[in-house]
Amino acid sequence: MLFLQKKAFTFSIPASSILFLLLLLTFQPVSSSQQPNKNEDFPTSKKDNSQQMSSSLLFDITLHGFLLWASMGFLMPVGILIIRMSNREQCGRRLKFYFYIHTILQILSVLLVTAGAVMSIKKFNNAFNNSHQRIGIGLYGMIWLQALIGIVRPKRGSKTRSLWFFVHWMLGTAVSLLGIFNVYSGLFAYHEKTSQSIRIWTIIFTVEISLISFFYLFQDKLEYIQKQGVILGNDLVIPTDQVLFPNDKQKELPTDPC
Repeated sequence: MLFLQKKAFTFSIPASSILFLLLLLTFQPVSSSQQPNKNEDFPTSKKDNSQQMSSSLLFDITLHGFLLWASMGFLMPVGILIIRMSNREQCGRRLKFYFYIHTILQILSVLLVTAGAVMSIKKFNNAFNNSHQRIGIGLYGMIWLQALIGIVRPKRGSKTRSLWFFVHWMLGTAVSLLGIFNVYSGLFAYHEKTSQSIRIWTIIFTVEISLISFFYLFQDKLEYIQKQGVILGNDLVIPTDQVLFPNDKQKELPTDPC
């Protein structure tokens, strides 16, 4: 009997060791299998965010940026250039033409801004914790206010015409400048969200704004340059400060009918 007890005791030690090893082997795969799930739930870099971003969300962000660029980065500045071209026109038909082109461009700009704002509200998480979103919501209200001011335009020659023109001009200039700034901030936000390069788009937009600014400033000096006689052509325009003698006869250039 004593021999059997000793024999059983000698076999109990290997059995407990084998049981411990089995428990250890079964515990290790479970813990290692849980580790990748933790990494997937909490991405550690922007590269992981860009990989997990769906193609539909990326398309929505790109479309939103295109709509806002077309509105505040192209149509609105071009509309301002068009209406400034009418300042040197005396023909009523051409004045109406410039005015209607300006109105059409601004209406299209307001519609595109509205579409971009609706898409932003429906598709994106708007926490308004950055300058791009805050300026964007302010611009949306300013653009619609500018459109309403344009609708209530008083007739030329009325007492309130000067005040209306000043308010319309100041608000339009502010909207245009803030819109251009917000396009740049939108490009940087796109880069932070998707980790994609925006260098080429920044260069193209900068070249476009530089050309528009050049033509904007050139319009004020065009008439002065013409009077200085430096415009290319066969005949030079005599400056207005030159003294004409009675014997000198100037032929008047024929004017095109309006």
